[in-house]
Amino acid sequence: MISILIADDEPMIRAGVRAVLATDPDLRVVAEAADGREAVELARRHRPQVAVLDIRMPGTGGIEAAAEIRRTVPDTGVVMLTTFGEDDYILRALGEGAAGFLVKSGEPEELIAGIRAVADGAAYLSPKVTARVVAHLAAGDAGAHAGRRADARTRVDALTRRERDVLAFLGGGHSNGQIARRLRLAEGTVKAHVSSILARLGVDNRAAAAVVAHEAGVTPRPAAPQR
Repeated sequence: MISILIADDEPMIRAGVRAVLATDPDLRVVAEAADGREAVELARRHRPQVAVLDIRMPGTGGIEAAAEIRRTVPDTGVVMLTTFGEDDYILRALGEGAAGFLVKSGEPEELIAGIRAVADGAAYLSPKVTARVVAHLAAGDAGAHAGRRADARTRVDALTRRERDVLAFLGGGHSNGQIARRLRLAEGTVKAHVSSILARLGVDNRAAAAVVAHEAGVTPRPAAPQR
């Protein structure tokens, strides 16, 4: 059973999220908050596996709440709910440790998949959000974009070949268990690789590492043929 905190200042959004989650018997909403401050308090009290936060709320917003939850309740994964036109907010949230990003107008199945992925320790970026983030990073003058891509490739080149393999699947939103099965490694080995990757890339979370992977053009290597 995955325990979940929902935080959004709009009652109808909270009700909609709760209704979607109620369709999955493995998901349980343990608390609801109307603002970021209340979300932090309830996260400390209930220690949910996943906190689903609106990226913008009055008072203490979702980004500030995400940072405080990750600092004080580190075992709680954070999923941000976003709308289009909030690219800067998404990039800021990446820096504060959010592991999942979902568009409010997305499919209900995506919400459930995102929560399950984050509860399993993976990063989950809605395809729409990923496209927006990558497009935003590519925006601006060509020189700045080329500089970011070059920086990403330089950081990725410092990884071992196996770490690059792991990063490629991490960039695709795979969990440690999924990566272990794809690469035929022990899950503990994958976890160690992920920790090393984050340190070498100089990022704080899997979602930020996924952005570096996208910028560097890292993709999974084809599986070796069966003998």
